[in-house]
Amino acid sequence: MSVSFLEPQWAVPSAVRAAFSLRSGGTSAAPWNSLNLGAHVGDDPLAVRDNRARLRHALRLPAEPVWLDQVHGTDVCVVEGEALLTPRADAIVTRAANVVLAIMVADCLPILLTTDDGSVLAAAHAGWRGLAAGVLEKTIVAMQTPSARLHAWLGPCIGLEHFEVGAEVRAAFVAAGDEAKNFRPNSQGKFQCDLVAIARERLARLGVASVTGGQWCTAADPVRFYSHRRDQRTGRMAALLWREG
Repeated sequence: MSVSFLEPQWAVPSAVRAAFSLRSGGTSAAPWNSLNLGAHVGDDPLAVRDNRARLRHALRLPAEPVWLDQVHGTDVCVVEGEALLTPRADAIVTRAANVVLAIMVADCLPILLTTDDGSVLAAAHAGWRGLAAGVLEKTIVAMQTPSARLHAWLGPCIGLEHFEVGAEVRAAFVAAGDEAKNFRPNSQGKFQCDLVAIARERLARLGVASVTGGQWCTAADPVRFYSHRRDQRTGRMAALLWREG
C-alpha cells in the first residue's frame, strides 16, 4: 500500500506546500502499524527511519523535515537554515525556502500558518496544555507579521465527542479567556472539549480571519488516523509545511 496523506485546501501561493500523513503505507508492525513517524513511542527505529524516508519520497520533500522534541509547552523554534538536531519546542517558524516544518500528533491539534505571500511559515503543536498556555499566540508573535495577512489550516485532532476532560482543563481555558460553551457537560460529571472551536476562537481574537480545516476526528477513524486517547500505545502522524524555492 502506498503512502497516503491529506493536502490542505487553502488559498495560499502555489509554492507553499503542505500535507498531513495518514497511517497507511509504512513498515511498522502492530500496534504502530503502519506509517508511524514517531521515534519516541517504542517502535523499531529502523521502521521509523524507513517510514520517514517513504514519506519524504512520496511528497518529494526538498529536505528532511525538522522533527521537534515536543513537550506540550509553548517554546517556538525559529529556523532559517540548517536546524539543530531535534530542537525541543512545540512550534516552529521559518522564512527560508525548502525548510520542511513538521508537527507530530496522535490526537493533539496541528496548526499550520503562512503569510499571504508565503514568505513566513509556521507550525504549532496545539494539544490542550499548549493551546491553553499560549503556544498559538507565541507562534504568531514569532512570525513577526500582521495577523491579517495570515492563513491557518487546522489538521486532524480528537473531536468533541471523544475528548473527555476534567473540570481543571475547562477551568484552565476559561481562566485564559476561552468560552465555556466549548465544554459540554457529560453524564460522567466531566466535559467534552472542542479543541477546534477553541483554536478558531483564539485565531479570531488574534486577527487571523482565513482559517480552514478542522473537520476530522482522529479518535473516530482508526483506519486513517492514530489516536493516543483511543489506543494508548500507537504511532504518530505529521503535519508538514514548506515553501518550494
